[in-house]
Amino acid sequence: MLTAAAAARTILTRLHEVMASRSHAQAKLNTVVQTIATSLDSEVCSVYLLREGMLELFATEGLAQEAVHVTRMAIGEGLVGTIAEQCGTLNLAEAASHPDFQYRPETGEDKFHSFAGVPIVRRERAVGVLCVQHVEPRRYEEVEIEALQTVAMVVSELIANAELVDEDEARSLAALSTDPERLTGLPLVKGLASGIAVFHQPRITIEHVVAEDTDAERQRVYSAFDRMREQIDKMASQAEFGAGGEHEEVLATYRMFAYDEGWSRRINEAIDSGLTAEAAIERVQQRTRMRMRQIDDPLLADRMHDLEDLANRLLRIVSGQLGTAASQGLRSDAILIARNLGPAELLEYDKRRLKGVILEEGSLTAHVVIVARAMGIPVLGRVRGLRGAVREGDHLLLDGDQGSATVRPAPAMVEAFEARFAKSRERQAGYAAMRDVEPFTRDGSRVTVMINAGLRDDLPLLGLTGADGIGLFRTEFQFLVSATLPARERQTRLYRDVLDSAGDRPVVFRTVDIGGDKVLPYLRHNDGEVEENPAMGWRALRVALDREGLMKSQARSLLEAAAGRTLNVMFPMVSEVWEFDAARAVFEAQLGWLRKQKKRLPDAIRYGVMLEVPALAEMLDQLAPKVSFLSIGTNDLTQFLFAADRSNPKLAERYDWLSPAILRFIKRVLAGTTGFPIDVTVCGEMGGRRLEALALIGLGIRRLSITPAAVGPIKELVRRIDVAEIGAAMNGWLAQPPPNMRAALTEWAIAHAIEID
Repeated sequence: MLTAAAAARTILTRLHEVMASRSHAQAKLNTVVQTIATSLDSEVCSVYLLREGMLELFATEGLAQEAVHVTRMAIGEGLVGTIAEQCGTLNLAEAASHPDFQYRPETGEDKFHSFAGVPIVRRERAVGVLCVQHVEPRRYEEVEIEALQTVAMVVSELIANAELVDEDEARSLAALSTDPERLTGLPLVKGLASGIAVFHQPRITIEHVVAEDTDAERQRVYSAFDRMREQIDKMASQAEFGAGGEHEEVLATYRMFAYDEGWSRRINEAIDSGLTAEAAIERVQQRTRMRMRQIDDPLLADRMHDLEDLANRLLRIVSGQLGTAASQGLRSDAILIARNLGPAELLEYDKRRLKGVILEEGSLTAHVVIVARAMGIPVLGRVRGLRGAVREGDHLLLDGDQGSATVRPAPAMVEAFEARFAKSRERQAGYAAMRDVEPFTRDGSRVTVMINAGLRDDLPLLGLTGADGIGLFRTEFQFLVSATLPARERQTRLYRDVLDSAGDRPVVFRTVDIGGDKVLPYLRHNDGEVEENPAMGWRALRVALDREGLMKSQARSLLEAAAGRTLNVMFPMVSEVWEFDAARAVFEAQLGWLRKQKKRLPDAIRYGVMLEVPALAEMLDQLAPKVSFLSIGTNDLTQFLFAADRSNPKLAERYDWLSPAILRFIKRVLAGTTGFPIDVTVCGEMGGRRLEALALIGLGIRRLSITPAAVGPIKELVRRIDVAEIGAAMNGWLAQPPPNMRAALTEWAIAHAIEID
């Protein structure tokens, strides 16, 4: 069988003459479908193009000619509309079996069973669909699909030159409102920023698709690869965040992609099919985008974004169109706009003028987010319709705390935002002044305030905030940014650095909490099963106990790092007491091995659990004698108590942390540990909010582990509280819950001169 490159080259050779002919556009399209049908031995080949917002049958070989310019369907309608909407590929042995199938009698297609279609893409959006059909039910070979995808690029050039499709983008930009508009998204890095909208990357228009000389095109790509790799190596060596940070691992992974032979081979194969260097890169990039739309794994999707970033860089080099917002320089305070962004591209910007980033995509585990956090730049992601709502040069107010951005704000909005910004800076200065102040309540109760961390770059915040220690160090982050399982020596080095930075202050290491929404490509189900509800599936301690080698390695690393010190180790998502026993046994076995090797050991080991699964609360009488501390993980606990997925936007605001159900549960946990020498900590976002923290202290909580930014505000809050007063109020409310607990607590706080969030 022909290779994909050979099949595409055969078709492109024939189409080259068609493109060069003096025929009008419709005649060229008619010849195109005839050529494809003949080359692929297909009984039907059709081209649908976007016109007046509808997909119109423009040319066909095999369907009724009377249907040309008559059959039309909306984006998302039928198989053709589905391909255009999803910008993806369909390959069906029986077209009628697809849920989106629609029969159009005027086409005479009732006798055809098999169907395959690919999008015709221009400027990252589908402007048409190229499809083939057969009477015989069969799936098309991969070689045929790849040939169709390559040919679709040539058709895209033809229809663009002939102006056969609407250039909606120019009109839609011209018609953009000048009124203020509020965009919402996912806060990836918190903070406030104001600046002018700057588009990260102007779209490169590929002028020529079909190659005249494939050897010359291949040489252009080789040269571009060499230059791109030089740029990446230079950037990685000049990163200014110091040695050993997670961003180093991010850039190492990024560099690995730049040197990936498989990627360069696919581009060469596209050139072999008859495409120019630019078209070949774009061809592979389109295929990557289609794969990205099918990937549910957030980590793999982020790695694909890195590859997209590199493809954009390579395309700019090979085309000679090197101008980006970074290379041209920022002339004023700027908010960067991008569909997605790679870590190396972010490092190119002037940090003095880059104030924020807004992405159409992005996720909390994206590599660019790790780097942005190190740079102190707020990032808003998952903003739908971003590039359709924002123009170059628009004024933007970015609120990374609330997950929103205001485009073209009115003067009154700017004034209010600046006042809030100034107040925020003033508050932060006030909170910073409390760094060395111990958080005692008005009636003398000491509240322990610790921070949550997971990166080396978080460690300086321990001293800057004056926190009492690290109540949660998320060890899984080192695993999430690695392409392979981190070596034990590397784990040991990180844990030792954390303990060194903390000095005399305690650090609670949580063993790896992976799985759920934190999937590792190198650690999957043996059977390849996709979980329907990963948050309640194979994750955290369940993974660690199943993959004992993973836990053994981490246990030894923690024990060696804590030599001569106290090790606090916490197990996540414990559901039953036997799971704690099994996890502790792994540590004790490694401790015994180190003892036999005459290795220096920790002075003491304190074991604890994270209470996130409600079932564990029913077994506290059995668990309490075995643990030194217990952390209530309010983020997961809330979703498990209410059976509500916290990542579902429809449910995000539905269940309140100040619900009597949550508060009563926490009170019951405290009662269950009474009489045991156990430290009980609330660990999660709940403890970092002033009103929620007030309620927790009223319940009897005296230990909080929160984000570093919340330490100052919570310390200040503690000094305003009388424990006896708020305790009495909370007991009354829990016995007879008010209609709205949040409103009641807010009213109480105001009456007692306590400022809330």
